[in-house]
Amino acid sequence: MDRIYAPWRIEWVERDRDPIDGCPFCVLPERGDDVDARIVARGEHNFVLLNNAPYNPGHAMVIPYGHVAEWGALEDDVMLEHGRLKAATIAALESASGPDGINTGMNLGGSAAGGSIDDHLHTHVVPRWDGDTNFMPVVSDTKVIVEAVDRTYEHLHAAFGELEAAVTVPSIDGDDDRSSDDDATDAVDAADAPADTADAADATDAADADGTAGAVRLSF
Repeated sequence: MDRIYAPWRIEWVERDRDPIDGCPFCVLPERGDDVDARIVARGEHNFVLLNNAPYNPGHAMVIPYGHVAEWGALEDDVMLEHGRLKAATIAALESASGPDGINTGMNLGGSAAGGSIDDHLHTHVVPRWDGDTNFMPVVSDTKVIVEAVDRTYEHLHAAFGELEAAVTVPSIDGDDDRSSDDDATDAVDAADAPADTADAADATDAADADGTAGAVRLSF
């Protein structure tokens, strides 16, 4: 019998994690720890979450904060940002891992469409490489993932930090002073940042409230 060794998986198996009661796409953004939740970037109306059971390394999902099942039920500003954040995710993946192609799509309509969480819509963004489908899925119904999700998070986190996109990137321990901080400041100034100190203070309070304090704010 052939064996495939993946010793890094034991850290995931043994880690302490609180069970999720309810819709995970509603619960995870409220936890206050984006790194643990694997939320790699946030917009005003949507966020980017790494898939814990990825089809390929870097498999991410763009998800609205609101619990909405149908694409047509989204408000216009949510829908517009969703598309922009999908584009930012594609750009970050291309920068982080240089895939040969990318699949994007939604599973709408319940089990018939193949979605495991069908009452909170989300867009999958999956990097692809030539030859990434081999004999394992066909012969043994097994998909080999060659990179730990935590390592993928680090790579994609860094790539998002280099984008000039309207996303908030969670701070990783020891990473508060990001190399992109000066660029981010210039981008915010160019995009008409809050005009007075009171507005800036409100923005800071909002970041503290949603658990993203210390994050880097970039702007289109």
